Amino acid sequence: MSLRTTKVELVYVRIDITKVSSRQVPAAFLLMARQRRLMRKLPGLDFFKLMGTGSGKTFTVRDADVHHWCTLTVWKSESDSQNFPSSKPAQQWAKIATKQAHLELIPLASRGTWSGKSPFGNPVPEKWTGLTAALTRAAIKPKWWLEFWRSVPPVSADLNATPGLIVSLGIGEAPVGLQGTFSLWQNNDSITQFASRQKPHAVVVARTHETGWYSEELFARFKVTKMSGEYANVDLNSIATGLTGNNESR
Repeated sequence: MSLRTTKVELVYVRIDITKVSSRQVPAAFLLMARQRRLMRKLPGLDFFKLMGTGSGKTFTVRDADVHHWCTLTVWKSESDSQNFPSSKPAQQWAKIATKQAHLELIPLASRGTWSGKSPFGNPVPEKWTGLTAALTRAAIKPKWWLEFWRSVPPVSADLNATPGLIVSLGIGEAPVGLQGTFSLWQNNDSITQFASRQKPHAVVVARTHETGWYSEELFARFKVTKMSGEYANVDLNSIATGLTGNNESR
């Protein structure tokens, strides 16, 4: 009898956040519209999303932050990932930026799909005590938009009051219907505390199972291997060097 083994796909993930001045907002919208073809040509790139950002307080249009934009990329190798800042798409964002934040991640866990794909592979669970990031993303069925929006404020308030949270932002490929959250935490246990033990989040999870709000959903956790820059007045360089754990910042 032969034993089948599951091939482990190790991928390298980047989150690059760009802040622009009001004068450069039209240029940012233009990059969102035009960069997809350039991105598809980058060597080693497996998956990418160009996204707007927001506060994540309601996931409605009024949350939108036109001064911050997010590029998520998934790479076949670490060297491919580290070459991205010198690529033409990344340089176009750098040219119009007033500030930027960069995070390099390796998946710890991932379930669900994004645009029909499993972009973060099939990571093997491991113990991780250092800086940890979480990403949630969902495509919400239009008939459930209003109920979903009503459910968000208590969860958002609870998230931002949870010990261990460093910073969070709403992300999305469209102003409504395709929403997500990216958050940075001091450790993996802090995320577990919020995800499994906080009442507002538990209520929404239960309601999701009852109604089937989502046509697609994805939940992922990552170990943070490197980060730099600034987002929302949070200095990522100082946090990376000031916390203990099995993390590295360069």
